Amino acid sequence: MSDPDNSQKDKKNDNQNDPFNFFKLNPEPGSSDGKNTPKMPRIPFWAIILIILAVLVIINMLFPRSDPAIPFSEFRERISSGEIVRVVLSNSEFVGYTTPEDPDSQTNRPFPFGRSSSKGKSYRTYGVATDEFFEFLNAAHVSYSIQPTNRNYFFEFIIQLLIPLALIFLIWRFLIKRMGGGLGGSIFSAGQTRSAAVEEGKVSTRFSDVAGVDEAKEELVEVVDFLKYPKKYTDIGGKIPRGVLLIGPPGTGKTLLARAVAGEAGVPFFRISGSDFVEMFVGVGASRVRDLFKQAREKAPCIVFIDELDAIGKSRINSMSSNDEREQTLNQLLVEMDGFDGSSGLILLAATNRPDVLDPALLRPGRFDRQVVVDRPDVKGREQILKIHAKNVKLAKDVNLASIAKTTSGSSGADLANIINEAALLAVRAGRKEVTMEDLDEAVEKAIAGLQKKSRVIKEEERKIVAFHETGHAVMAAFTPGADRVHKVSIIPRGVAALGYTLQMPEEDRYLRTENELLGEIDVLLGGRAAEEIVFSQVSTGASNDLSRATDIIRKMITDYGMSGKFRNVALSQRGAGYGSGMEPHLVREYAESTQQYIDEEIARIIDERYGAVKKLLAEKRVLVDYIANRLLEKEIIEETEFMEIVTAEANLPKPGDQAGTEID
Repeated sequence: MSDPDNSQKDKKNDNQNDPFNFFKLNPEPGSSDGKNTPKMPRIPFWAIILIILAVLVIINMLFPRSDPAIPFSEFRERISSGEIVRVVLSNSEFVGYTTPEDPDSQTNRPFPFGRSSSKGKSYRTYGVATDEFFEFLNAAHVSYSIQPTNRNYFFEFIIQLLIPLALIFLIWRFLIKRMGGGLGGSIFSAGQTRSAAVEEGKVSTRFSDVAGVDEAKEELVEVVDFLKYPKKYTDIGGKIPRGVLLIGPPGTGKTLLARAVAGEAGVPFFRISGSDFVEMFVGVGASRVRDLFKQAREKAPCIVFIDELDAIGKSRINSMSSNDEREQTLNQLLVEMDGFDGSSGLILLAATNRPDVLDPALLRPGRFDRQVVVDRPDVKGREQILKIHAKNVKLAKDVNLASIAKTTSGSSGADLANIINEAALLAVRAGRKEVTMEDLDEAVEKAIAGLQKKSRVIKEEERKIVAFHETGHAVMAAFTPGADRVHKVSIIPRGVAALGYTLQMPEEDRYLRTENELLGEIDVLLGGRAAEEIVFSQVSTGASNDLSRATDIIRKMITDYGMSGKFRNVALSQRGAGYGSGMEPHLVREYAESTQQYIDEEIARIIDERYGAVKKLLAEKRVLVDYIANRLLEKEIIEETEFMEIVTAEANLPKPGDQAGTEID
């Protein structure tokens, strides 16, 4: 028996020695000689054109005229001797023939490559056709004629036709390539999907990389289990949800969850944005949907993830303006989802932060059967998220991530990741090798209040107004039941327009607010304006944002929460269900004009009532207000610990003009 290895080597050597092996076509994938046969080189079109032109030029050069030129004097002597009896003149070239008729039948052919003759000779020279030369020809009784210079029509045809066509083709290819690179693909591939496909096993994200959304993870565990073990579901007659819609605010980890599902299941993962289906060409969106699901079915079991589903899934109900392209895309998506095979293992995940605008046909059972809410994490979830993002960051021993989690209430996973990164950058900027608690606190304040503006120069009068303004907020927060604790008071400018800030941090996550707590929040907001009026007998523009927020809270109490005296337990919300004359949507008021007047008057009454109570309290605490404001002017920042010590020792603070008392350090 022959050694199979040796036979393979012999076969390989034969292929290498075969002179025609270079031109063999590539075998189909999976053929026996697919690895040994070299691939045929692909020659671009422009190279073929250049090769053809080069060959034509060489042919034209290899076939020169058969008769070399003779001196003009010799040409005249042959005419005088009677050897040349016929002359053909063309521009500066003269051809003399030894026979009366033209012996060379090729001269009249459109593509002559020479003047060989078997019936006579011809002589060629160069000269100028003057009157003297014509008289000389007449005297010698030589017949002559004038004709244009013989032209190589074939070569001129190539030059005048093929070269412009080749240039036009190359320019067209270049423009199409540039357009395709700018628009995400050639116009011929406009109907092809733009999904980013990740092969099986190449998705590295796992559920362990996702924190703070434990309930959402539990909902998706069944999807992973079905993709891994579909038989135990089909045996009992159960069907996995065909589509799972992830709903939640931006930055909460919807895309991360989808990748974790694909990573845990170990299946291919198709990711595409809803806006990728929308194109300038009509019908392209529907074609891309078909192409996406065709590719997904070929690689099933797999996961298809559509991000920002609301870009193509907006409701068609009460739509005054029709967008045929978007509606065709949505209709095709509905058809593809309805045609799912329950046992194919093709699962569609989608994410949106606008579930209220989605078409009801998308949300019916059989399409997106399951809706998973991915909400902002609670304090425990925030701590877990911080630990995940801080895993590769060098932290100092004094870092307490639990404390940071408490001070970042309402932050999403993306916000927390940004805080960790900002803290690392601040540590590098300060020349430290580790991230300290100071860096993390500064990163939190930067995320909440904005960048610190140490270079902003503020006049001393304005600094004093800012100090008393922020002191008013802090003192009201300290003496208002249910108010969030004061974490820091600062008169260092931050952000765009904030000349100072009072940072309040809730001790725990809260999801409900009572009427008294809302009124207490209004009191804290009005504390800054009230402190200015008490101390300076006038107010400034620094309370504009405080007044806006306080007004919004009172308006919601009256219109949304039913906390007014006249319309107790009645919702007076405005709805966006109508369209104006300019086809622009606007809010429709569903109550009378007199009710609107009552709302305005009630807002003014509550503001005035709360402002009077705030002024009364701050006037009683005037000594405390003056002490904290002067301390702020001296130090610029008062931390929580120092602030609580001052508030606790209020009774021992020095009175105006009193030198006795206890100094708080």
